[in-house]
Amino acid sequence: MNSASQHDVPTTKVVTLLVAGLLTFGFAPILVRFATEVEPLALAAMRTGFSALVLLPFWYPKRVSLKKLKKAGIKNYLLIAAGVSLGLHFTLWIASLHYTSVASASVLVTMHPVMLIIAESILFKARFRPIVWLGVIVAFTGSALLGMADDSNMAQFPQALLGNTLAVFSAAIFVVYFLLGRKIRQKTEWIDYVFYVYSYATITCLILTILWVGGIPIITATSILVGFGLAIGPTVLGHGAMNYAVKYISPTLLSTLVLSEAIVAAIAAFFIFGETPSNFSIIAMLVIIAGVALTWTKRMTRPAESLN
Repeated sequence: MNSASQHDVPTTKVVTLLVAGLLTFGFAPILVRFATEVEPLALAAMRTGFSALVLLPFWYPKRVSLKKLKKAGIKNYLLIAAGVSLGLHFTLWIASLHYTSVASASVLVTMHPVMLIIAESILFKARFRPIVWLGVIVAFTGSALLGMADDSNMAQFPQALLGNTLAVFSAAIFVVYFLLGRKIRQKTEWIDYVFYVYSYATITCLILTILWVGGIPIITATSILVGFGLAIGPTVLGHGAMNYAVKYISPTLLSTLVLSEAIVAAIAAFFIFGETPSNFSIIAMLVIIAGVALTWTKRMTRPAESLN
């Protein structure tokens, strides 16, 4: 735990929120599977749009205008870039579930910690311990094995390679979103940041959806329920729990806990959809999880920065 916050820690509340948040992360791909008839861009738009609407009553009373953010040093184009990145991240990830298994998509999208470390070392000249780089090698080896495993399981997922590729690109774009967010969050509150970013992500997805389908996409009652579920659960509750707990728990530990999404998703997919990963796939997933865990063990040679 953070030394500055060891006193008066609401342990029960933190643990309860973390368990709820991590479970919602894991059920995100399950929800998406119930609305595969809807364009991924449209579902991503509903996810971010409903999230902004849910946060509106909490943001509006203490809102900070874009003009005030600009005076504080936050450029609007940075918020737009973060929103576009988040919209594309959700879109690619949702699209990946149309072509590959829930387990594979969930594991591959959690590759962003590995990519982030590489980006930090190149862009910010960050220094990492040898065990971190070992984790990078192990994780990417696991992703290659997973691609081979799904490619061999052509009967159940004939376009698994495409789905896996979309999941990896989704993770890469999340790195861009995270780096932009880290810069913006230095001078703004969490509620202001996420509200504007969700709004811009929604606009991005709506525009891309109209361009992609050549008009207004078909929206079903089921997809609306799924979009609202994704907003309330994985987005508001999941990310909200992480932002609350980071005051009391090491950000490094929280980042590692996100890996449980793949495990929860795989177990849920087995019971709900009957998706049974092959032994080769299970081994590949374990390799990826081990690699990312190594990557985030003693991640930085300097103290980790707070993410709240």
